[in-house]
Amino acid sequence: MQKILVANRGEIALRVMRTAKEMGIKTVAVFSEADREMPFVRFADEAVCIGPALSAQSYLRAEKIIQVAKELGADGIHPGYGFLSENASFSKACADAGITFIGPSAYSIEMMGSKIAAKQAAKKFEVPMVPGTEDPITSLDEARTIAQRIGFPILIKASAGGGGKGMRVVNSDDQLEEQIRTAKSEAMSAFGDDAVFMEKYVAAPKHIEIQLLGDQHGNYVYLFERECSIQRRHQKLIEEAPSSCLTPDIRKAMGESAVNVARSCKYHGAGTVEFLVDEQLNFYFLEMNTRLQVEHCVTEMITGIDLVKEQIRIARGEALSFTQEDLEIRGHAIELRICTEDPHNNFLPDTGKLEMYIPPKGPGIRVDDGYEQGQEIPIFYDSMIAKLVAHAPTRQEAIERLCRAMEEYQIKGIKTTLPFGKWAVKQPAFMEGKFDTKFIEQYFKPEYLSIEDNPSEQIAALLAGYIWTKEKNTGNPISTQTTAGRNNWKLRRG
Repeated sequence: MQKILVANRGEIALRVMRTAKEMGIKTVAVFSEADREMPFVRFADEAVCIGPALSAQSYLRAEKIIQVAKELGADGIHPGYGFLSENASFSKACADAGITFIGPSAYSIEMMGSKIAAKQAAKKFEVPMVPGTEDPITSLDEARTIAQRIGFPILIKASAGGGGKGMRVVNSDDQLEEQIRTAKSEAMSAFGDDAVFMEKYVAAPKHIEIQLLGDQHGNYVYLFERECSIQRRHQKLIEEAPSSCLTPDIRKAMGESAVNVARSCKYHGAGTVEFLVDEQLNFYFLEMNTRLQVEHCVTEMITGIDLVKEQIRIARGEALSFTQEDLEIRGHAIELRICTEDPHNNFLPDTGKLEMYIPPKGPGIRVDDGYEQGQEIPIFYDSMIAKLVAHAPTRQEAIERLCRAMEEYQIKGIKTTLPFGKWAVKQPAFMEGKFDTKFIEQYFKPEYLSIEDNPSEQIAALLAGYIWTKEKNTGNPISTQTTAGRNNWKLRRG
């Protein structure tokens, strides 16, 4: 494989190209008119504009992308994540054109792309499942019978769904008909498929996923887990590896289950199997993502394995060069997604110009980004502009290192999730690892960020509390003049 076309944009396009360059492989960038000045376009050996800003007219034009690959003599196409990365038809079209798709086969993508088919395949390998249906719901009477068997609350989910679309929680029988109708309507609108299934609703689970690799010779390994429970609107914001709650035995059981899911669909490449984990650490298969994950960085930091390099090697037909026994967890890594969203205003997307952009540096810090200072953030694509990763020998040290890096990160001109990240990692629930997918719902309010943004107010509040406690315990008022003087001295120093 001498030349790879990267069918993506932004930070993931750059990340793939850097590994390709290290391997001596030339790269081709395809870009929309909105991305003409992006760093990934300049970094590539060759670059071709494939259409207007809208994804449907550029990054989702499979035929155009394959045409460019053939014209420029690319041997392979790496899809990154998002866009065409889990499109079975695109994988097949690449193969039909004689171009290697750097990812799984169309068969694997199609099977795991259907939540129902995925559950049916995984069940044959005795992978733990949340109680529910194996086939799409065909009638309201059937749904009521199943609901009575597994008990409320239940979850209605689109078979072809993702990102929370076509998903409804039902707490009682009188809600069932309406919620099924709504879920089916959403599913048809979003995915062109209104098939839905039912499962027991696990109210406050942890979201833990297993990274795996499989080659074309039947060899598999799992590269441990990632904790991805801190989410808003079913989209992850903070990820870490390893999870702070798993025991070695449960980690092994989850890893082996993930490998069995991969075997069930004859998978090759890098993939991720996602599980729900309840308070008793029982785990249940959720779905498989047949691509590289956004949060793959934390796995790379704790294993020393370049997942993109392994993807390319597997696509070339090479066997895995290491076994499960060769892998070990080295330290702890935490990632914050830097998204152009306003956490003060329900994480609404923001656009504008990056008036200042200075990423942090130093030991154990990794920043995967795709923009530069002075560039405009377009409205057409995903809101994530960078990923900040901290790695250290222990979880506590990784948190401390991430805090330092977040303070150094300078972004002006747009709202980002940085203030949320600064607040979140300091919360007792996060520090102690006692959180689940309801973390934001349970603990976060936008006004909490005001204290983070105004340290002088925080100091004044702490000082007032100290004075009140001291006077209550001693009955002696503290001199306000002396106190004010000490307070001013502290404010001037820091």
